[in-house]
Amino acid sequence: MNFQQYSISLLDSSQGEQLFSLIANNRSRLEDFFAGTVSKTETLEATIAYSKVIEMRIAEKSYFPFMIIDTNTNQFAGLVDVKNIDWSIPKAELGAFIDTHYESKGIVTEATRLVIDYIVEQYGFKKLLCRAAPVNKGSIRVILKNGFELEGTIRRDYKTTKGEVVDLNYYGRIFD
Repeated sequence: MNFQQYSISLLDSSQGEQLFSLIANNRSRLEDFFAGTVSKTETLEATIAYSKVIEMRIAEKSYFPFMIIDTNTNQFAGLVDVKNIDWSIPKAELGAFIDTHYESKGIVTEATRLVIDYIVEQYGFKKLLCRAAPVNKGSIRVILKNGFELEGTIRRDYKTTKGEVVDLNYYGRIFD
């Protein structure tokens, strides 16, 4: 998938160094709401090992991390991941983040749209879900621009890495 100067593709196990760089450059912004990814990518060696685990999860169809790549620099600009997949419905949760140098340019909004189109067509998802803290206005804008509707707020639903228990808004989108 391509748009402007960006391409989107599933993470390959050979891209561990690029993944580490993306996470390292954004660690403080990501640690609360991408806690699992951040904890598994604390060192380059750990990130390379985690990339191999991800490759197995992709093969098992239990996790799909789509990397946003700046084709001018060949660097990772962000991520749209498909997680918490329930094939019995089928439904999944989307998460996304963009490198600080690329934010507020509409990149993650367009990348999310392309990933949604692809996974609905390729895998037949009937429902997609996004979760965002009510204070995360940027993520909420991306979610709403991609046709999701607020389904409700679950109070005290998530514990951040700092130990704070916060509310999360749940957004859903249905596909026929």
